[in-house]
Amino acid sequence: MAEAERIIGTPESPDGAEAEPEQSSGPQGQGGGEARPKGKRRIAVLFAVAAFAYALDLISKMIVVAELEHHEPIEIIGDWLKFEAIRNAGAAFGFGEAFTVIFTVIAAAVIVVIARLARKLYSLPWAIALGLLLGGALGNLTDRIFRSPGVFEGAVVDFIAPKHFAVFNLADSAIVCGGILIVLLSFKGLDPDGTVHKG
Repeated sequence: MAEAERIIGTPESPDGAEAEPEQSSGPQGQGGGEARPKGKRRIAVLFAVAAFAYALDLISKMIVVAELEHHEPIEIIGDWLKFEAIRNAGAAFGFGEAFTVIFTVIAAAVIVVIARLARKLYSLPWAIALGLLLGGALGNLTDRIFRSPGVFEGAVVDFIAPKHFAVFNLADSAIVCGGILIVLLSFKGLDPDGTVHKG
C-alpha cells in the first residue's frame, strides 16, 4: 500500500507529475522583474558586423592612401561631395587634434566595454549597434597605432568630404550610426539582455 502511494503521488508532486522548476523573476532572479529572455546570445552577430565594418574601413583607407593621397580631390557630386585624402590627428570629424593620445585611450576603453557587454547580449538590434561601434573604433584605433607620426599618436585617414562639413571616414560613419541606434534602443526601453522596460 505504501509502495502504491509512493508511485501515485509524492509530497513534492501530489498528482504524480514531475514538478516544474521555478522560473527566475528577473534578469538576476530578483522579484518584481521580467523573466530573462530565452534564446542564443548575439555575440556572433556583433563580431560579424564589427568585422565587416572594420574590413570596409581598412580597405577603403588602403585605396585612398595608394590612389588619392597627394593627388587632386575627386568630385563625386560636383563640389557638394568629394573624396579628398586628409590625415586627421583628432577625433571623429576632425575635432580635438591636440588630444590624440586621449582619443586613443578612449577608443581602447570602448572596445573593452563592448567586449564585457557581449557576455549578456541577447538583443539583435543591440548586437548590430555594438558591432558598428566596435568595428569603427577598431578602424580608427588601427590608424592611431600603426600610422605616422608614431604609436598611439598616428593620424587617422579621412577622405569623405561633404561641402561645409568636416572630412570623415567609414569608421566615423559606423560609430555615428551605432551611437544613434543605441540612443533609439534606449529610448524604446530595450536593454542589451533583451528585456524591455515599459513606461
